[in-house]
Amino acid sequence: MAVHILGISAFYHDSAACLVRDGEIVAAAQEERFTRRKHDAAFPSGAVEYCLREAGITAAQLDHVAFYDKPWLKFERLLETYLAYAPSGFSSWLKAMPLWLKEKLWMGDVVQDELGIDRDLLYPEHHQSHAASAFFPSPFERAAVITFDGVGEWATASWGVGAGNRVDLRYEMKFPHSLGLLYSAMTHYLGFRVNSGEYKVMGLAPYGEPKYARLIMDELMDVREDGSFRLNMKHFNYTRGLTMTSESFHQLFGGPPRTPESPLTQREMDLARSIQDVTEELMLRTARHVRRETGERNLCLAGGVALNCVGNGRILREGIFDDIWIQPAAGDAGGALGAALFAWHQVLGQPRTVHAGRDAQRGSFLGPAFQADEIEAWLREKSVPYRRYTGDEVAGVAAGLIADGSVVGWFAGRMEFGPRALGARSILGDARSTRMQSVMNLKIKYRESFRPFAPSCLREDAAELFELDRESPYMMLVAPVREKYRTAATDEEDGLFGIDKLNVPRSVVPAVTHVDYSARIQTVDPRDHPRYHRLIEEVKKRTGYGVVINTSFNVRGEPIVCTPEDAYRCFMRTGMDALVMEDMVLLKSEQPPLADDADWRAQLELD
Repeated sequence: MAVHILGISAFYHDSAACLVRDGEIVAAAQEERFTRRKHDAAFPSGAVEYCLREAGITAAQLDHVAFYDKPWLKFERLLETYLAYAPSGFSSWLKAMPLWLKEKLWMGDVVQDELGIDRDLLYPEHHQSHAASAFFPSPFERAAVITFDGVGEWATASWGVGAGNRVDLRYEMKFPHSLGLLYSAMTHYLGFRVNSGEYKVMGLAPYGEPKYARLIMDELMDVREDGSFRLNMKHFNYTRGLTMTSESFHQLFGGPPRTPESPLTQREMDLARSIQDVTEELMLRTARHVRRETGERNLCLAGGVALNCVGNGRILREGIFDDIWIQPAAGDAGGALGAALFAWHQVLGQPRTVHAGRDAQRGSFLGPAFQADEIEAWLREKSVPYRRYTGDEVAGVAAGLIADGSVVGWFAGRMEFGPRALGARSILGDARSTRMQSVMNLKIKYRESFRPFAPSCLREDAAELFELDRESPYMMLVAPVREKYRTAATDEEDGLFGIDKLNVPRSVVPAVTHVDYSARIQTVDPRDHPRYHRLIEEVKKRTGYGVVINTSFNVRGEPIVCTPEDAYRCFMRTGMDALVMEDMVLLKSEQPPLADDADWRAQLELD
């Protein structure tokens, strides 16, 4: 009889569920994809329902349920922090307590009520869940494991060793000293939203100079050679207030936080570059220390900071470890997966099978899929114009559109688990275009023009175009474009500063080359993603390059699309030229006007 384990993360941000059967990951998804509320923190009812449906079981057939942290231990940290800073933290205490007393402390009761079953929950610690999510799906028999994030219960970072079916954490750094919270504090100061704007800081950094890096290292923190540190808490407000930074922080950096949506200046770019450089330095110090202490040749990473793909790329290029594997859903969503695998391997003691050179994440295509006939039936019901092709034909049709300069929505196969679009729910464009970055940012994504786009590249072509000597299937590594494919700047272009660098072509694939000649690369393997690989092969026939722009299929402020309805709505509300959903191709020029939102929601029976 198969053993089914449900992993859950909830009530902080990016709630998710994961279903594991006899140690195999069957399904995993974030709740936001079903509710359409970005970073939804609610109990993941929709994700749980999907996971059970994908596994073909009911909640009553679950053998175990694992929650990704220990609520009572986290409550202890909140209580002790409040007492340490009382009475100044009273307002934040009052805001937090209702949800704690209503739901968070009674997770067992919540799960039983939501699922309608009587099961005792398993509660790994937060960083145990992160570490399990990093090591157990990895392709390594044994490896060093590092986790960095904002905070779990008390831990903000940890390291240890994974071997066989166990992960043993040997060190923890504890709240309030946190690399994730330091980066989030600067994210807040730069006028971006914490827990979602950190990507923007990373993307903004190459436009600046590290003018404030020494100030950060000298005044905000006391850093040790092993990568651990203590923050100077007078500059921060997150232990006692409702904001990240204090007046002392603002004075240190010369003014109040930037007003959201206000123009970006060179100062913000320099601050972004400075915090990024400091973060990379701390990641490198930690990695070197862990290599010395463990002697392990391979490294696994998880936690929200592990989504800093620039820092990951630095660890790789420094040669500290022979190889690195990073959990694609490295943040809190991945905690659901880690909790389920921790229960299977470390609680139940079940063995772990490693397939040489391949991870167990299945390309991270763990979400819902929709069959071509199902999509076609929906299109007909809604009287949406489309053309249907065979599976072999559709790649050529889509590649022709991309090569001709069209922006194409691509909806195929199972939805990705994690924050990156990997070619299942993606918006695609021609990487050769000098205007495509601005077009897609402003007319498709409705976001800041400085945000870089990532390339999806044929696995067999990646090492030719980029300084990357291994696969990067989950878009978790940044590497430079090779020198021979870079475009020499004119004297005038060399003299540009800040955001003026944006429109200077940097390589033969300028739309995916950032201002520092870097790219956040996804390598596409025909084993894990044959349909997407075929598409890029067809693009290469037409353009000479086996690479496309790949950005997530959503607009600013909304989650990645999940269903055909989500995809069509996003397609119609943006400047996309075409939409491919499995074997169906829709052209914008042939579509009737989209009804207003209220009518559209009623039509789709979503209200």
